[in-house]
Amino acid sequence: MMSEEEKRVEEEMQEAPIFGDLLDSIISHVPLIDLLPASQVSHSWKRAVSLSLRRPNNKLKPWLILHAQSTREPLSVNSAYAYDPRSKLWVHIEHQPSIKSNSFSALRSSHSTLLYMLSPSNFSFSLDPLHLSWHQADPPTVWRVDPIVAVVGYYAIVAGGAYEFEDDRLAVEMYDTRSRTWETCESMPETFMYSASSIWVSVAVDSSRMYVLEKIKGIMYWFDPCTKIWHGPCNLRQNDGESVYCCCIGFASGRLILVGIIEEENENSKRLKLWEVYGDSWEKQREITEMPKEMVEKMIADDDFSSASNSSVGVTIMGDLVFVYNNSKPEELFFFEINGTPDAVTVNWVSVENAAVDKIGLIERVVVSCSDVGIPDLRRAASMSVKVDRLQ
Repeated sequence: MMSEEEKRVEEEMQEAPIFGDLLDSIISHVPLIDLLPASQVSHSWKRAVSLSLRRPNNKLKPWLILHAQSTREPLSVNSAYAYDPRSKLWVHIEHQPSIKSNSFSALRSSHSTLLYMLSPSNFSFSLDPLHLSWHQADPPTVWRVDPIVAVVGYYAIVAGGAYEFEDDRLAVEMYDTRSRTWETCESMPETFMYSASSIWVSVAVDSSRMYVLEKIKGIMYWFDPCTKIWHGPCNLRQNDGESVYCCCIGFASGRLILVGIIEEENENSKRLKLWEVYGDSWEKQREITEMPKEMVEKMIADDDFSSASNSSVGVTIMGDLVFVYNNSKPEELFFFEINGTPDAVTVNWVSVENAAVDKIGLIERVVVSCSDVGIPDLRRAASMSVKVDRLQ
């Protein structure tokens, strides 16, 4: 039987061929899903993986996750497909049993990171990276169809979308996850009377507020869950006279980002621009980037996109990454990473083939979210028998 000292020496000898800069270089080329077993080789490998992921040129990047939901009852969600920009790899996430708990409700997403299901009998929502945990709550007291939903801190906010027989179609209710109780808040502004639905608005959140933008009008208000009061409005369509007719918002590393579709007056073409919105009342804007023309032409076809209709363009933002896609043309996705200071931003647009399209098959509902996935999340998934592996 080997002594503890002999075991230690043998372990060091086994690790000796790969260490230091060589090991760090290898790790930088290993996909995240393979770093979990690598970190379990030994203590030195675990430390090397941890240190390598802290380096700026090897940091983890948010995953874009496509959740596929069956259109037949029960509306089960058994798998998801994710793109890891760091590894340039598509991943298959198998078996998500907790999502079935409210399997007669449509799965929806909001402000990039939130997944939820709402029915007259139940309200379920999830914010963790791989959506392995779901908070179950009683439904709000007002009956709604496709309302605006967001989570800010301890509060889940459900606004608008009320059925016509309800007294207030713009009613707002807030659920406290600590006390597990609902309370009524100030109703939505009249601006949203005919657009208080997730179809017609874009939602973003920071640490203390929910921001709601009417996509076509470009009017934004923000809601403070502490005071239960709405603030605004702010017109985000003031872009040097350009005809911006459809807008979306999101936060990228603390910056409020506006994405706008621009219709050329003298040409039968469209453009897509992004601005940073700032100022005490969000009254200022600075342009960040414009999507390359060839990518816009791939994403937006004239025969399925009209300024008179609601936009099918989706935007998902997290960290420094901004993903842009057309929900009706999912074969190709586009994204860029924001680098530098507000006055010196560098942008490199990337086009990604959607490898999950053929796998989804006849499943009609695809819900998009974005998550900061790390090794602890993969470890937790493995402990729950959730398989995360390369898409075959």
